Amino acid sequence: MARTETKTGSGTATPVLVIDDDRKLCRLIRDYLGPMGYAVTAVHTGPEGVAQAAAQPWHAVILDVMLPGLDGFEVLKQIRHTCDVPVLMLTARGEEADRIVGLEIGADDYLPKTFSPRELLARLRAVTRRATRTLKPDAEAPEEIVVGQLRVKAGTRTAALGDQPLTLTPVEFDLLLSLARACGRIKTRDQLLEEIRERNYEVFDRSIDVHISALRKKLGDDPKEPRFIRTVRSAGYLFINPDADEP
Repeated sequence: MARTETKTGSGTATPVLVIDDDRKLCRLIRDYLGPMGYAVTAVHTGPEGVAQAAAQPWHAVILDVMLPGLDGFEVLKQIRHTCDVPVLMLTARGEEADRIVGLEIGADDYLPKTFSPRELLARLRAVTRRATRTLKPDAEAPEEIVVGQLRVKAGTRTAALGDQPLTLTPVEFDLLLSLARACGRIKTRDQLLEEIRERNYEVFDRSIDVHISALRKKLGDDPKEPRFIRTVRSAGYLFINPDADEP
């Protein structure tokens, strides 16, 4: 789904959808992001969020986990059926379980509700920057990376396994591209975090592992007998060629 902009009296604003039943928080988000160039639309129930997300192209969606009608996870599932809009999830206490579930479903990032407005803006810019790269060719990368039956096209940001196209989130594609480029070399979690998260991170941030797990599922890869992504204990991940002879 293409990103759009909204004309306002003072120029062009970028449309962002907030789905949260905390009306005071929605007003605070609108008041902070408005002067930063964003046009914020807020809805307050899960069903409203699903309907509004499909009503027009959005630059990003800020989605609460706890919602009346449908919870944030179900809303995210339904959004992902129709578009790849960047989604930043809010969790009441920053619970790790909520973060992991959201990332597995297809969230691009998460933020505890104790966030500062500046952190919200930084995370919002990061997830939309990653998504914007899906619309731009990667001039520095080869046109196509081939590893076994896997083909990754950096220029068009598409991937296929055999004749089957892969449906990947922006973060998953960035991970796959990074690993495929380094085929045969270990990529540490810190390296991957630095490349794709574009934000400050904790050393033990598990988001990379969650995205790797989702990517493995889409590749049909068994972590116990990997064809593509091998876990190297205490080191990181190694992308391997399934057609190459073992040493």
